[in-house]
Amino acid sequence: MIKVSSILLIAFLTRFGDGAPTSGNSSTDASVTTSFTEALLSTAVPTSTDTSFEETTTAGFISTDPNNVLWNDTSDPSVVTPQRGTLGAPIMGPDNIPLDLQNPDLFAPPTTDAGILPNAKWPFALSHNRLQTGGWARQENIQVMPIATEMAGVDMRLEPGAIRQVELHWHSTAEWAYVLKGSTQITAVDQDGRNYLATVHAGDLWYFPPGVPHSLQATGDDEEGSEFLLVFDNGAFSEDSTFMLTDWLDHVPYEVIQKNFQVSNPDAFAHIPGHELYIFPSAVPPDDATAPEDPQGTVPNPFSFPLSQINATQHSGGAVKIVDSTTFTVSTTIAMAEVTVNPGAMRELHWHPTQDEWSFFLEGEGRMTLFASQGLAGTFNYQPGDIGYVPAAYGHYVENTGNTTLKYLEIFKSARFQDISLNQWLALTPPALVQAHLNLDNETISQLSKVKPVVIGPSA
Repeated sequence: MIKVSSILLIAFLTRFGDGAPTSGNSSTDASVTTSFTEALLSTAVPTSTDTSFEETTTAGFISTDPNNVLWNDTSDPSVVTPQRGTLGAPIMGPDNIPLDLQNPDLFAPPTTDAGILPNAKWPFALSHNRLQTGGWARQENIQVMPIATEMAGVDMRLEPGAIRQVELHWHSTAEWAYVLKGSTQITAVDQDGRNYLATVHAGDLWYFPPGVPHSLQATGDDEEGSEFLLVFDNGAFSEDSTFMLTDWLDHVPYEVIQKNFQVSNPDAFAHIPGHELYIFPSAVPPDDATAPEDPQGTVPNPFSFPLSQINATQHSGGAVKIVDSTTFTVSTTIAMAEVTVNPGAMRELHWHPTQDEWSFFLEGEGRMTLFASQGLAGTFNYQPGDIGYVPAAYGHYVENTGNTTLKYLEIFKSARFQDISLNQWLALTPPALVQAHLNLDNETISQLSKVKPVVIGPSA
């Protein structure tokens, strides 16, 4: 392996060759300089048997010690201890064993973790649940997850029967939704008076731009009703600050209400509820429900998207569906990926260049390590119903640590989905530069992927 002094010599000679006075045979001189430089570079390319790098480096090498997950939530509690290898010691005081079982990489972190990162995990199970007649709602925002500054989430459940519906309302933020179970009928009217009605099924999406009034109502398709995930493009959003129709009219003088609607019956609005309804019982909407005839027409771009009917892109370790404004036109502030990771596989090492990632775990078990630069890294474990968060440009991966399929959502406050693959970046960078950084041999360089692996299968 060529020494650092030789590498500096290459740079000097290259610069000298560029700036030296030309001779009568400039093409020959340039050829000699180029050939000499290439020859020096070729000697710097490591091989699988080259040991000179080990003799000259002062930085040392990364650890190859295993840092596997040590247990999971079904393990015998007796194996739970804050120890990894020779590090740590058994706990002697009181302990919350169920939480330790779910978070092995917090309790006994990988030796590759360093420093302390903000908590990048929030289980909906720890959120306060607002119970109503016919349903409930629980939320996550910066009050409970301070790192999640760009987006907030709500898990909402509506019962069927004398069906429950969320009252007519609107928000100052956009609302994006993923139906978890059952189906939900949505209605909306945009700023130009154009209406929309659709039934959104499990695995499908809806999106309402800021300020667009809408309603959500569980259908009778599923005997248990409907449950859905709502995401808002503001980490400080609170479901309690939603603009409710009944709440508004309760604070408008009655004579103003009469003047506004100018209906013939002066008592027509006398029985408006004196408080917001939020979630309340109603009749099951018919399967053939249609929006009222609208002289302005219907919205030009649908507020719903049939994600469940879209074919996923298959990869060696799983599959991915990506939806953003290029496919779901109205969704201008939220982009997403639905990711499936097979047992033993992983979402590749990558980062998102400009936008934070808000993750939601649907099924299976996984772990994610966040690299925050400056030597800071932290690993978090996730189960169904958990929220993850990755600030923009943080390097990370998501590994399936269980025996079943891992499925989760990656959600971004952006019109377009964007990520940068570490594997692809290295494959498309000049090999000599990669070899100088990482001491890789030619065979390894040739095996890097020039297309994004996205979800990588288990190691051979």
